[in-house]
Amino acid sequence: MAGTKQHLMTDGLIVREYPTVAESDRFVAILTRDKGLVRASARGARNVRSRFGAATQLLCYSDLSLIPGRDKYIIEDAKPKEVFFSLRQDMEKLALAQYFCELALHMTPTDASATDHLRLLLNGLHYLGEGTRDALLVKAVVEGRLLCLEGYMPDLGGCCHCGRAEDALMWFSCVDGTLTCSACAPPAEGMPVTAGVLAALRHILQGDFARAFAFKLPAADTVQLARLMERFLLAQQQRRYNTLEFYHTMHPELL
Repeated sequence: MAGTKQHLMTDGLIVREYPTVAESDRFVAILTRDKGLVRASARGARNVRSRFGAATQLLCYSDLSLIPGRDKYIIEDAKPKEVFFSLRQDMEKLALAQYFCELALHMTPTDASATDHLRLLLNGLHYLGEGTRDALLVKAVVEGRLLCLEGYMPDLGGCCHCGRAEDALMWFSCVDGTLTCSACAPPAEGMPVTAGVLAALRHILQGDFARAFAFKLPAADTVQLARLMERFLLAQQQRRYNTLEFYHTMHPELL
């Protein structure tokens, strides 16, 4: 009984696979609902006949039975819930999905509940695979809501100088997370924000989580929003993401 109580029964998304000494084993990072980001090994998972080989692959969402070890968990059992097969058939979608996974590695908690983080990534991967939402909008929502969950909430109430709430064109500081209207001096690194993009920003960052993906924008505004959200994230995180740089090779308009 005591050994059974140590088991962690949870669900999670495989967000990274690491090299291992034993070719038949698999060592992964998992974004779990109950313990956030954990690292775990699965003995023999690469074998063709492994009972949980599919459930421990990158981008697989699985029910998991984990045994805590000294510095990692041991995967005792795993059953796939969603393998996101459609993402693996499209290079562009796969590249964006891998970027989401890299974000999870650096922007999700460890040893703490991560229900909202997991829900966000699963929703993002679902819409990306389904193709019912523009991929750049899905990307902006995932980036923006992750920033909010980590405490990086910009001030979108109005101009940081005069308080003006609306303008035909405003400027957003990706460093300070503030708005400036066209009548006030915009920051040197400010990015232009049309009324449509500002409404989308407020919808993503301040609206109901359940409806975060439920909006559309014209093509030009979509690119503007995607560039702004990405640059805001990079300015706050102060790091490079290799998967994002690869995604840029397919979307140079974001540069």
